[in-house]
Formats: sequence, structure tokens, C-alpha cells
Amino acid sequence: MKLLKTLSLSAAALALASTVSSADTLDSVKEKGVVTCGVSTGIAGFSATDSSGEWKGLDVDMCKAVASAVLGDSTKVKYVPLTAKERFTALQSGEIDLLARSTTWTLTRDASLGLNFVGVNYYDGQGFLVNKGIGVNSAKELDGATVCIQAGTTTELNVTDYFTANKMTYKPITYDTSGQTIEGFKSGRCDVVSSDASQLYGLVLKVQDPTSVKVLPEIISKEPLGPVVRQGDDKWFNIVKWSHIAMLNGEEFGLTAKNIDSMANTTNPDIQRFLGINGEPGKMLGIDDKWAYNIIKQVGNYGESFDRNVGMGSALKIERGLNKLWNDGGLQYGAPIR
Repeated sequence: MKLLKTLSLSAAALALASTVSSADTLDSVKEKGVVTCGVSTGIAGFSATDSSGEWKGLDVDMCKAVASAVLGDSTKVKYVPLTAKERFTALQSGEIDLLARSTTWTLTRDASLGLNFVGVNYYDGQGFLVNKGIGVNSAKELDGATVCIQAGTTTELNVTDYFTANKMTYKPITYDTSGQTIEGFKSGRCDVVSSDASQLYGLVLKVQDPTSVKVLPEIISKEPLGPVVRQGDDKWFNIVKWSHIAMLNGEEFGLTAKNIDSMANTTNPDIQRFLGINGEPGKMLGIDDKWAYNIIKQVGNYGESFDRNVGMGSALKIERGLNKLWNDGGLQYGAPIR
């Protein structure tokens, strides 16, 4: 019965997504004059509000990039905070145009929910955060631990698989939001927090004494995080996909928010196409030929976004690692705009 119920729910979700995506998202966004973007309820470095209530983060920049490409204005975004449980339903139902919420690309999500992942804007992996006082230096020493986990995420299954594979037991305590999860950890309800390593660095900043906790060395999963759209609307899928690619190529070409205007007289044919000087790179997508220029001018390239939100220019100080460009030993690779 449980299997049949699961399959039925997946079929219903697929049908709902198919119905909604029969509409033209691009036309809808142009008519509204705003991109409705689903983000988290507060994940440091990815999507969270600052002291003035302004949304900031790597995923927020993805929302802004799409608005820049489609509407020519990165501020034309309506942010909808969503829990992990709410995010897919909000996209399937048409409540949002785009989901940019630290979401892991998996087979189940890609093939059974009527959704498409457009790429990976952050290569991550799941880890563990512990109080130094419990004397644990490795995840393999966590037998019998109480683990705080955010519900509705890949974290739950990954923890179960890891403990089972290593013949250990644990007690899970689940919460709806990242904030509730760290509060449970701070109050002593659990010995450990497990989440994407990038989120753990953000959680460290929320502990009263950050030196009292540490992230264990083990990474127990692959977590390719990226934006998501509905299936059935290839035009919108392409726009979001190429908005991400433009940020990658912008970095590879050395184009930044500050210097892009000085490249107007370039003789480099790749950069000429990127800037919309030659060819019709926007016409194929149904948007302005200066779409890529607008993204870099208003949001910046991928490296700029990474540095200010999660990298060395941020409070998180996360190394680029796998998120370096392909020509610098990383996995980020932008397809050619030609």
C-alpha cells in the first residue's frame, strides 16, 4: 500500500506540473514585470535577508540573473520563502516561476515530480557539525548519537544510509527549517547537526561561541545544488539555464560588473557575441540580445557572486574547491554562447 500511495502521489504531482507548465512562463513573467523566485527561509550565503531586510546569497543572485536577462532589471524579483517541504509543490502549482533554494539534483526529483534541474550552481556534500566537548573527531565515532536534521531534505536518507553502512545507530530529531535545526542543537536536544557542508559553515556563525563547535572531516554524499523549473516549458528552461552559463562564461572571459562597459570595443568574437554586439544571442531565447551583458553588469560573474556570498569575501570563508572553473581545477564549466 505504501508503495502504491507513493507512486500515486508522484503521478499526481507530475500531472499538476504538466498542466501548469503548458503556460508560457516567459510571457507570464513579462506581463507581471517580475520573476517570482522561491528561496529558503534563511540559509546563510545562499538565500537570507540582511539587517535591512534585503535578500542576499548565491541563490538570490541566480534569481537576479534571470530577472536581468528577461526584464533588464535585477531588482524585478519577488522572493517567496519556502521550507524544504513546501518548495516543490510551490513550483509545481505555479506559485513561483523558479526555485533557487539549495536544492539537490537527484534522479527521483528530476524524473518523478515534473521538474527540470537547469544546472549546478554549487557542488556540495553532506557533513556533520558537533560540539567539541563530546570528544568526537570522526563521523565514524557517532554510534548512538542524537542527530538534528531538517525534514524534507536529502539529508534524512543520507544519514540513514551512512549509519547503516557503518553499522551504527542514531536517533533523528527533525525540524522544518534550518533555523529550528540549529536552535535544537544549541539547546542540547541533539549531539550533532547533519546538513550540506556549506550550510554547516553558516550554522557555526549562529552558535554563541563558534570556537566550541567543529565540522567533522567526512563528507558522506554528493549534493549538486541548482535551480529548478517546471517541465514542459523549454523556452523558460533555456533562459534560466543560460543565465547560469552566462555567469560562468563571464568569469572565464574576465568580465566583471566594473569592467564590462570597457569591453565594448573588444575584437574577441566570443566576447562580442556575449555582449550582443555581433549575432543575435538573445533572439534565440526570446529575450534582448544584451541579456548576458545585463547579468554581468547588474549581478556580476559567478566568481564575484561566490566570493561575496560564500567565499573569502563573506563571513563563511568557504574555499572554491570543486566550484572553481574547469580551467582552474574545478567542475564549473560554461557551454559556449555561439
